[in-house]
Parts: sequence; C-alpha cells; structure tokens
Amino acid sequence: MTNTSEQLEGAPLIAPSSTDHPLYEPVVEACRTVYDPEIPVNIYELGLIYTIDINDENEVAIKMSLTAPGCPVAGEMPGWVADAVEPLPGVKHVNVELVWEPPWGMDMMSDEARLELGFM
Repeated sequence: MTNTSEQLEGAPLIAPSSTDHPLYEPVVEACRTVYDPEIPVNIYELGLIYTIDINDENEVAIKMSLTAPGCPVAGEMPGWVADAVEPLPGVKHVNVELVWEPPWGMDMMSDEARLELGFM
C-alpha cells in the first residue's frame, strides 16, 4: 500500500498548459496585455501565469499567481485576465483561478522581464 505523498512525488508543481491547442497562442498574447500596476512588465513575462488549460469545448482555465499575497490588486487581477481572454474568437468560457502554490519567485520571470527590470 502506498501513501498519498509517494503517489504525488515527481508530479509537477505547475500543471502543463495546452500548448498544442490552436487557441493557446492567442490566449498567451491576451495575457501579455495585462500588467501588474506596480511593475512595468506584463504578467505573462513575469511568470505569473502558471497554467493555461483549454479543453475540447474551448473553455479556458487559467491558474495564475501574484508577486505577493498582499498585492493591492489581488482581487482584481484575475478579472483583468478573464476580460482580456474572453473576447477572443473561439473562446467559449474563461475561468481564472488564483493559486499560491508554488509561491512565485523571481526565477519564474522570462529573460525579457529580467532585462526590462534591470536584473540582467
């Protein structure tokens, strides 16, 4: 008999995205239009979009985080992401979920974001 922790060992902390779905790139581009008001880099390049899951019905489920739990726009940002993605042609429904595991870290930023913020 195996316990639960053994079964989960090796499972990624961040679920994979539907990168082969035709709507994936347009959804990513829509996410790139959303900015954290305190940081001049879009939330996708910051690494705040963890998973973009798109099913056969073109329903989009996005798991995202924030740079800090106390972020002043914490309650608003998932709505901004949904508002950016929902109007895309072909998208049936969008659900944006805020998650705190794994915690966001600066290592999740793209090279473009690091360059923009002067970390490179």
